[in-house]
Amino acid sequence: MNIERLEYLVEAAKTGSLSKAAQNLHVTISAISQSISSLEEEWGVTLLKRSRTGAIPTPEGEVIINKAIELLQKYNELKEAALGYSETVEGRLRVATIPGPVFLLEQAVLDFKKQHPQVKVEIAEQGSQDIIDDILNDKSDLGIIILFKNRLIEHMDLEFERLLKVKMVAATSLRSPLAFKKVITPAELIQQPVVLYNDDYVKWFMDEFQKKYGNADIVYTTNNRALISRACMNYLAVTLGLNYSFITEPLFPEDDTIILDLDLPQQSPVYLGVIQRKDRTPSTISRHFLERLKHDISELRQMM
Repeated sequence: MNIERLEYLVEAAKTGSLSKAAQNLHVTISAISQSISSLEEEWGVTLLKRSRTGAIPTPEGEVIINKAIELLQKYNELKEAALGYSETVEGRLRVATIPGPVFLLEQAVLDFKKQHPQVKVEIAEQGSQDIIDDILNDKSDLGIIILFKNRLIEHMDLEFERLLKVKMVAATSLRSPLAFKKVITPAELIQQPVVLYNDDYVKWFMDEFQKKYGNADIVYTTNNRALISRACMNYLAVTLGLNYSFITEPLFPEDDTIILDLDLPQQSPVYLGVIQRKDRTPSTISRHFLERLKHDISELRQMM
């Protein structure tokens, strides 16, 4: 039996649509439909109830599709085991990441590609919830997110591996009146004009900060790093971010930057890490890439 037909069946069941399955697998709708029909004819059972609104597994089909998912997983494990004995690693690696670590990933990807040129690497920059959804729906292999106390993922069939302990810091220009300080208090921060990067952890952090210490003077929130840099350099605004991000991608010239610790008691630990599905054995490609990424992060850790 062609394993491809099982992949078509499982994707159609997951998406609830032959057209979406065809789009995700880069084949025609006819190929998906014919493959499923041939399976139904071979096995003598209707697997999907098809209509204009989509494709829904029949009760019998649901049982069989779950078995097909298990079989495909075992098949992929078999392929990975075989690749483990081969010097050539090939295939696809799909990494989804929040915006901050993109530049942290850059060197790891370049080094990884030198070692494994036949691996196609795809990097998607997304919000944390989109990353979680894509990992759960097999649209990404690895997800890079920030894990903090209000984000619980254990119940989602995901596992989180810590890569780097991080903390929020403030940054501004050396021309700022704050330049002589090493630490900024909440009272001092709320007196400054603040510009923020549009990130879900930064948003959560500022919401919690303002509940405790009062409203900050947030001028704007943006995904444009140049706007943040100019506001800090030209108007002496303050920005907040995770400490590693100011190392991997500085906002300002080296001779015009001041990084300030936040004087906040009892901060909960925050980690940059990678998520994967609990029920999937990590692929050889994923394992090799994570080894490369951990090596680069160990060097960054020494700089922090």
